[in-house]
Formats: sequence, structure tokens, C-alpha cells
Amino acid sequence: MVEHDVLNTTREAYDAAAATYAEMFRDSLHDRPLDRAVLNAFAEVVTAGGGGEVADLGCGPGHITAYLDELGLAVFGIDTSPVMIELARQAYPGLRFDVGSMAALDIADGVLGGVLSRWSIIHTPPQELPAVLAEFHRVLAPGGHLLLGFSASEGPSQPTQVFDHAVTPAYRWSPDHLAAMLRTSGLTEVARMVREPEPTDRRQFQEIQLLARKA
Repeated sequence: MVEHDVLNTTREAYDAAAATYAEMFRDSLHDRPLDRAVLNAFAEVVTAGGGGEVADLGCGPGHITAYLDELGLAVFGIDTSPVMIELARQAYPGLRFDVGSMAALDIADGVLGGVLSRWSIIHTPPQELPAVLAEFHRVLAPGGHLLLGFSASEGPSQPTQVFDHAVTPAYRWSPDHLAAMLRTSGLTEVARMVREPEPTDRRQFQEIQLLARKA
């Protein structure tokens, strides 16, 4: 019941904010060279590992999905918000976008070369995150890679922290704690990028991007 309620609340909140969100983030990669570098590295390791399809989970209006497509990946997007998916389809008609839930993906076992979860776990309650990470592991092929983006909590003594997100309440995570959860799910961290907040950032949180591999 809790999972269902959280999913519905998140879906409705993003449906309501979708147009504003799409306008705000459409060109967000242009002035973020480090983010582009991490996405480029993700595309390279997926390709070096044999390729395969890549799922952009929590794709929103599709701008990151489109960037990965430009890098040569066979990528498709999934989001819980039907309005976000409709905006993505309108903006990028040549790409595939589906409505779906990260906790129950309509994807066969072991078929994906990569999974991107870029700040899409932040609305997942801590007690439900292990099941989501297990789902990421399930759909990845052996040797497949996960790129996971999230905001850091304030030190290892606080594995999770709630914060007031502009759309709906969200969670920050200790990077070491989340890396340990990935290991428990069968995904081994291979790289980590830590981005310190800029003085102009509205939230003064570290941004973490973890690259993990399925054995």
C-alpha cells in the first residue's frame, strides 16, 4: 500500500509539473561538462561490453535519452508520468518512450547492456530501494552497467535524509551506503564522480554518480 501510494503521489506531482520541468531541463547538459563526460563514459563502457539496449529509467521529458541516442546507444526511456512520456514522444518522435515503474519493469531478465537511473531513485522510500536495485540487476545482462545519479546525505552517519524537493518529498543517500546496497544486489561499483555544489546552486548538496557493473 505504501509503495502504491508513493508511486501515485509521485506520478501525479510530475504530471502536474511536466511542462515546466521539460522547459527547465531541456538544455541542462549544455553547461554541465562533467555530466556529459560521465554519460559519455557510460556509453563507452556499455559499447565496449558488447552493447545491447539501454533503459533510461525516470527519463522525464527525454532529453537525456536523446543525448545517449546521439552517442550511438540503442536507448529507450521509461517514466512513471504519462504526461512526461507524451512530452518526450513529441520532442523526440524517433525514440521509444514507455510509461512504467522502476519497481516492476516490463523487461525480460538479463537483456540490457545498460541502465541509467539519473536522479530517478530520489523519491523511492529507503525501505523500498533494495527491491528497485534488485530490479535493475534483474534486467541487466552479465557485464552490463548501471549509472546511478543521486544527491548525497551529510556523511556516512546519515545513510538517508529527507529533503523538500520542488515536486514531491525526496531522499538523499550516503554514497558509501548506497554502494554497499548495490553490492548486496549483485552490482559492483567501478567508478564514482562527486560534484560539489556551485555557489549559485539552489541546493548545496553534493551530486553523486556511481557506475556499477553486473558480474
